[in-house]
Amino acid sequence: MQRQNHETTYKNLRRISVENINLVQTLKREIGKKIVGQTDMVDKILIGLFTGNHILLEGLPGLAKSLTVNTMAETLGLDFSRIQFTPDLLPSDVIGTEIYNEKTGEFHIKRGPIFGNIILADEINRAPAKVQSALLEAMQEKQVTIANETHILDTPFIVLATQNPIEQDGTYPLPEAQQDRFLMKVKVEYPTREEEKRILALLTEETIFEDIQIDKILNSKKIDEIKKEVREIHIDERLKDYILDIVFKTREENEYIECGASPRASIALVLASKANAFIMGREYVMPEDIKRVVYDVLRHRLILSYDAHAEDREVEDIIEDILEGVILP
Repeated sequence: MQRQNHETTYKNLRRISVENINLVQTLKREIGKKIVGQTDMVDKILIGLFTGNHILLEGLPGLAKSLTVNTMAETLGLDFSRIQFTPDLLPSDVIGTEIYNEKTGEFHIKRGPIFGNIILADEINRAPAKVQSALLEAMQEKQVTIANETHILDTPFIVLATQNPIEQDGTYPLPEAQQDRFLMKVKVEYPTREEEKRILALLTEETIFEDIQIDKILNSKKIDEIKKEVREIHIDERLKDYILDIVFKTREENEYIECGASPRASIALVLASKANAFIMGREYVMPEDIKRVVYDVLRHRLILSYDAHAEDREVEDIIEDILEGVILP
């Protein structure tokens, strides 16, 4: 598809709010006061926020994953909770527990840090299976069960989880079922040389880092408004077919894929591409929106075969092969 055709086809569509687009740009500038570069990671977190979905951030230590989440939380008028996952963590440390009050002779519920709007699950793969499974209900159903009583979580509710890909000791790989709860798995890369030079100035020469003031830009009402606009972003039927072609290609017989992507991947690709179009200031999805999110949406949803591991084939290589085999409309 050519951009000119899109502009002709969609010229009569209701335009997205200019005010909301400006707010997003203001929010990114506020985050930029503390975070140098990492624009891709920031945009992908915003995609999660504006679609109400969870994001898994994977990268080496020192790449500002946790700092970015913390800084973004400062720009939002929302409740923020940080959970440091460790091997001795218990499910009750995450969702809460029932406590007996000796004075009143009654039990009452002590809520855990999961009761928040933005949850930073730091080093999520350091917690054992029981703790990881405690997140499943919260992430999928937006509710938790304590002492046989169901508690609905506040909205918005998103989990932003981080993990280190190189450490093995004291880690517990996330089950495929839990990984599938994340809209995207984002690989966080090293900064450029110019960006790292700016980081040096920010942390060693300029104003004391901790004293940098971050203004609140969005609140829950405005986020709900943006989420509604994102849902209304137009996506052409040909692009929906393109997404389906990609997902169905993962299910075809392939020596490198043991298990392909589920319908949840198709849904995620549509939502993520709509949110990316919104962040770019457009009211319709372009092919480049899909290309920008397709690796993040699929990389944790494909189970590779023994042959892929034996030949050192990375999941990104498999996705690239799939994209080359699908005709772009």
